[in-house]
Amino acid sequence: MANWNLTDAKQRFSELVTLALKEGPQRVIHSQGEVFVISARDYDRLKGRLGSFKEHLRDGASFEGLDWQRDNGSGRD
Repeated sequence: MANWNLTDAKQRFSELVTLALKEGPQRVIHSQGEVFVISARDYDRLKGRLGSFKEHLRDGASFEGLDWQRDNGSGRD
């Protein structure tokens, strides 16, 4: 994956897009943070993998390892 500073990314945007399409995500570094330029194909693949939040909750896989025991403490004072 290539790293681009924002100025170069603006000046060479067509090349940035071409590389994102052919080689994969491109990182653009800005003083306020970083962003990625990715192809629609990669975006759709990632979005499909993540699914909706509702599906994520229904799946329950992310809840593995959580302690579901009820606290028998007195609660608030």
